[in-house]
This record gives sequence, structure tokens and C-alpha cells, in this order.
Amino acid sequence: MTDTLHKFMFEDATVRGELVDVSDTWKHVLARRDYPAAVKTVLGEMLSAAALLSANLKFNGAIIMQIYGDGPLRLLVVECDSELNLRATAKLADDAIISDDATLSDLVNVKGQGRFVITLDPKDKLPGQQAYQGIVPLDGDSVATVIENYMLRSEQLDTRLWLAADDQAARGLLLQKLPHEGGIAPTGENDLATWDRSVMLASTLRQDELVTTDVETLMRRLFWEETIRVFEPQHPHFLCSCTREKVGNMLKMLGQAEVDSALEDLGKLAVDCDFCGQHYEFDPVDCAHLFATEAPVETLIAASPAKH
Repeated sequence: MTDTLHKFMFEDATVRGELVDVSDTWKHVLARRDYPAAVKTVLGEMLSAAALLSANLKFNGAIIMQIYGDGPLRLLVVECDSELNLRATAKLADDAIISDDATLSDLVNVKGQGRFVITLDPKDKLPGQQAYQGIVPLDGDSVATVIENYMLRSEQLDTRLWLAADDQAARGLLLQKLPHEGGIAPTGENDLATWDRSVMLASTLRQDELVTTDVETLMRRLFWEETIRVFEPQHPHFLCSCTREKVGNMLKMLGQAEVDSALEDLGKLAVDCDFCGQHYEFDPVDCAHLFATEAPVETLIAASPAKH
């Protein structure tokens, strides 16, 4: 496995960090779609950020990050589960013209309608349990800033992110100042000093350095004077969770009348997964079987754009 995620803690301070390289996973994503350079940058950065945030999930499930808006880039979706299985996709407007230096605001927030969405979707839901979803205005001109603002306002956690991606690599660094046990004790002077110093060191990191340097080397360069405890590395990788059953359930959600109407026009229904490109076909017999069974409908959240 070439992709790695390293967690580390600063000794004697409630400050933690993570460094991730998801370049191999990123190449799997890009092998399935050809995106403009600016879209590659923001989608690759989101891929790294999703791995960084998912590494601290306390439940068996997935985190789904979406950015959508009113620009030439309609939607970005990245999903990462508690096993660090990753997938990502982007949807462009039909008439999209995107310059290489387009910013996140240029891409999705032209008229201020951009939104950032985080969904926490437990794998084994209890009866009546729903996925948690937070939707906020797009506050920031970079993926890192948008997530930092979300974490501070929604989770009350000081979080800093440094992200970089091109057509060959995607990497990221996360630093987070944790509350004391119980969440009520004030942050100590040592915690504040360690936090300020670690952020200052990380802020010396250039994007070109981040995207071209392996994570082990980055950790040594940045924190060689710090006393940190490094945990066993984890290994993110590409995996799409689409199945024929999930696609069938999605068709059931459309309703039999709409499916029958489409079959009358097309003869059969063809669906390609936006994430991995897997092709699924349903003929009239397949569709009749869908609506003849009593199987529960399963919602594929990550494949559905946020409603707007």
C-alpha cells in the first residue's frame, strides 16, 4: 500500500495532528474522469481532508463531504468510511468553461449560493436513526478554510488544515487543539504555546512542498524539535460501495410509474456509477422484479446531490 495516514500527538499538550498521502487513491479517481486543472485541485484537496477527518470517526460508518453551488462546477462529493475507503466525484455544468487558476469561489460560489455539507452516516443504524447532516454557507475561498470554519462553529474545535493536490498527488496536514477531558477545563499555557508553535511551523509549509514530499519526510522537517508520539500508520485506499442492489433501490425510489415510462421510451435502463464508472442495466423483467419484492429501500446518500 502506498497511501498512508500518520496520527501523532504532542506530548504534554492537548494538540494532535495527522499527515496523509492519498496519491494512489487520487490516481484511481482521476483514471475514471478527466477534470479541468482547477477542479482537480479542489477535489483532490477534499479527498485528503475527508481522510484526515474520517481517521477520528468514533462510529462504524462514513463521512460524506459535499460542496455545491451556482458556478460552472455544480457539485463535489467525497466519501470516506471508518476503514478509510475513499471515493470522489465532481459534476460540471454542461457549458462549463474553467480557467486553470479558478478559485473555489469562482467554481461554486459565483452568486453566493455555495454550500458546504457534511453527512455522518452510520453503517448499522438503530431503528429510526437517521444520518446526521450539517449544511452551512460556503465560508472561505479554499477547501481548507471552509472546513476550518465549519469545525470551529459546528464542533467548537480549533482545527487547521494544509491541503494540496495536482494530477499526480494529494496530501494533507491537520492540526487540532483538543478540549481537556470533560470539555470544561480551560486550556493550559503549555497547550496554547504548543498549539501556536505547531501552527507556526506548519504554516511554513508551501503547497508545492506538500504535494511533492512524502509524509514521513514532512513530519521530520516540520516537527523535528518537538516531542511527539506517532501512532501506527493507517492505509487509505480507493473503494466504491456501489452495487446492483443499491442502484435497484435507487430506481425503486423513483416509483414504478416513472420507471415504466422510462422503459417504454428506452427499452431498458442504463445507470453508470458517478464514482467508479461501473455500468448497470435493468430490462423490463429486472424492473418488474424490483417492484414485486418487499425489500426495503436503501438510500445511497453519497450519490445524491444535496437538495437546493
